[in-house]
Amino acid sequence: MSHPYPELPEQPFSTASAEMPLRGKAGRSGRSLANLLYEEFENKIRQGLLREGDKMPTESELVRSYDVSRTVVREAISKLQASGLVETRHGIGTFVRSARDSASLTLNARELSESVDVLAVLELRISLETEAAGLAAQRRTSEHLQHMRSTLHAFEHNAASDGDTITHDLAFHLGIAQATGNPYFSEILSHFGMMLIPRTRITSIQKPGRDPDYLRRVNREHEEIYNAIERQDADSARAAMRIHLTNSRERLRLAQKHSATLASQGST
Repeated sequence: MSHPYPELPEQPFSTASAEMPLRGKAGRSGRSLANLLYEEFENKIRQGLLREGDKMPTESELVRSYDVSRTVVREAISKLQASGLVETRHGIGTFVRSARDSASLTLNARELSESVDVLAVLELRISLETEAAGLAAQRRTSEHLQHMRSTLHAFEHNAASDGDTITHDLAFHLGIAQATGNPYFSEILSHFGMMLIPRTRITSIQKPGRDPDYLRRVNREHEEIYNAIERQDADSARAAMRIHLTNSRERLRLAQKHSATLASQGST
């Protein structure tokens, strides 16, 4: 039985005055709509117009107010998460973080999303998350398992209904980090945000992110990791995580190669 991860609840739009659509600005500047929306809220937070603890508008409100798609909104929010400017509390909403917290890491969200070598970052994640999976197997509680299981249910449900799987993919990995009991694992992964889920890059190249077979493979890999953590088998948890992230790296490498081949064909 699948249980969809709950949408963020609606709440009144409480930021400043009515906002202007971004499409004209994007056309003039050449920057993406997601970057413009990210910059809009980055500036509000930096200037104190949005303060620590303030609740962000919902996806629906941002779509209406800025005349952009949900994909644009989600990408902008992921950039804010990666910058440490906001945090999402699942089932509650997205909230502004303190300036001290957001300054704790210095990676720039736009640099991460636009120029980072995601294959290289996957190598970092293999080292980091392989050990996290082993620690999670040793230290997890029933509450940690329940959270991880709910993210897997949500992933499966959304994969079947053509919904958002990336959010739940990231939530699963964050759940493992939290189960380590070491807050630095969670902090690093939260800082990177969903932009470092390789599927966000693969989808933009050749759209396998909506391929049911592709998503089933990812889900099976997640299940192997979860099962090892559930039975507290640290070695198997490490091995399953390493296989999953190594496969992710290979999928991205092949997608990039495919994209380069198409580009070369198009230029001849």
